[in-house]
Amino acid sequence: MNTTISLGKPHRNVFIRNLLTFFRSRQAIAVGLVFASDSLLFGSWVAHIPHIKEKLHLSDADLGMTLFALPIGLLVMNPLTGWIIGKLGETRTCFWSAVGLTLVICIPINAPNTAVMAFGLFLVGLANALINVAMNTTATNVERSQGISIMSSCHGMWSLGGLLGSGIAGAVIALHVSPSIHMAAVAGLVLLGTFLLQPVLSPIPSSSRTESGEKAGSSFVLPNQDLFLMILIGLAVAMGEGAALDWSAVYLRETLGATSQIAALGFGAFSLSMTGFRFIGDAILPKIGAKRWLQVGALVAASGLLIAIVLPYPATALVGFALLGAGCSLGAPILYSASMRVPGIPPAAGLATFATFSFIGFLAGPPIIGFVAESFGLYYGLGLVAVVLLISAGLARVVKLF
Repeated sequence: MNTTISLGKPHRNVFIRNLLTFFRSRQAIAVGLVFASDSLLFGSWVAHIPHIKEKLHLSDADLGMTLFALPIGLLVMNPLTGWIIGKLGETRTCFWSAVGLTLVICIPINAPNTAVMAFGLFLVGLANALINVAMNTTATNVERSQGISIMSSCHGMWSLGGLLGSGIAGAVIALHVSPSIHMAAVAGLVLLGTFLLQPVLSPIPSSSRTESGEKAGSSFVLPNQDLFLMILIGLAVAMGEGAALDWSAVYLRETLGATSQIAALGFGAFSLSMTGFRFIGDAILPKIGAKRWLQVGALVAASGLLIAIVLPYPATALVGFALLGAGCSLGAPILYSASMRVPGIPPAAGLATFATFSFIGFLAGPPIIGFVAESFGLYYGLGLVAVVLLISAGLARVVKLF
């Protein structure tokens, strides 16, 4: 198969047409804003991780163990998401999980000790796991009801939210605004937006039942071979995203000696490239193919981390994190969508199962990086993630995407 993509006028028109389709649909853009709100909160939080690390006098290993609490929350909630969505429906679950997330996101930044910080991150993990499955299944419902392709663009909105969050946080840090005040303002803004979006989201048709009448969100299943391979690839992508989310600012600030403002741009560089590729993803994936992208993307992501390690300067590290974002960009849209199309498995259950196991990347990634950094340096912690991404490139050659 020829996978070369021309950037001539016909293909530019395809990109523009896909973006116009997304932004002209009120329901599509509303779902996209849910994605963006989730990432806006996280992009704001991660920029302040060096602050809370210094405030609580945490070592790299201590920070890794404390960050462990968030993915534990994800892991605890993910098996329950299908059942909750089956009871509430996708759009109501989006609403209540978003409200919950805004209420708990301010706990970690105000924590007086590691125990409170860990508890807050655990609650954040619970809320984020629920909104993660709900917003992805809602995006699929919009695709099905309107006959359009929006999954990659919705994930592009998630990346855009992270970009805005980290960028604004960098400015806030430069202006010496209290991190607590900043997080409270962002949470309040997202809470207001959540209430404004609900009337647009409510009419979206639900997929709480499949065509055969089975409750789509009622079960959590053991993965078959193909879903298991998707999970392994998703684990690698999640580790790459987790490296940028939790460690980019720390790496730039403490290992490379960047200023706090520059360190806050690490996740921003990652999100910028990820945003761009995700917004054109719905147009380019039919051209290049999902499997081929998973292979090439993993190699690009791994090379980005290696650049950040081998050329240890703030400027080159920012380039490396940008390549990491580009390589990881379409992994989640591809795999989330594929996990909802596995024959014999209800969509929400397939997604919940994929998310549960693949989030081991978020569960294991931050503390493992922290442990390795404590013993050998953060260079080696990030290098481990690069190796995992290279392995995933090989797995992508054999996975079956339905």
